[in-house]
Amino acid sequence: MFRELVENRAWNLGLRLGTTTIGVVCSDGVILVTDRRVTSGFFIANKRGKKICKIDDHIAATIAGVVADAQMLIDRISAQARLYKLMNGRPIGVKAAATLASNILFSARYYPFILQAIVAGVDDEGSRMFNLDLFGTMTEERYIATGSGSPMALGVLEGAYHDGMTVAEAIPVVIKAVSSSMKWDPASGEGFDVAIITKKGIEEKPGETLIKELGSL
Repeated sequence: MFRELVENRAWNLGLRLGTTTIGVVCSDGVILVTDRRVTSGFFIANKRGKKICKIDDHIAATIAGVVADAQMLIDRISAQARLYKLMNGRPIGVKAAATLASNILFSARYYPFILQAIVAGVDDEGSRMFNLDLFGTMTEERYIATGSGSPMALGVLEGAYHDGMTVAEAIPVVIKAVSSSMKWDPASGEGFDVAIITKKGIEEKPGETLIKELGSL
């Protein structure tokens, strides 16, 4: 009953998760992709929204939902990640960062953050990715899509993803997935951004640049 009340509140306020965010775990890294359109109900509030947020040099997150709630969550996780590195002399693990986000979301369950997040990165345990909902539920995934465009994206990922994919093999798949969502979901559009996380760090690229690079190969 409580979950239904919260979901109805979000719907009535027009705070649906209107976007497309995608994460794919590869053998040599993680790829995160998001569209750029920011909506408020049926109104396009911004055409250049940044939905991939850096948490540390090896961890990033995607956001879907209420922008202010998402910014608050990311700021708190990033601050704790920096504090952890300062106190322990080593970077925080991907699962630890995701667990922190889960605890923050769960502690606010009576008046929850309206968002869904993907926390992903590369640490000593390899490439890892976690999906979190507004109640703090955390699941580890190999591939995932969130937001209103997720059904179209998941349809592409289900048919093309396989364990052991490299970043190079997965990039065309995620481009097709986000492109499918932008074609059919009115809350997704205005191009897309990509973050490739490897042991070397996080490399962010506009989708237009990535498409040109693939075309030149």
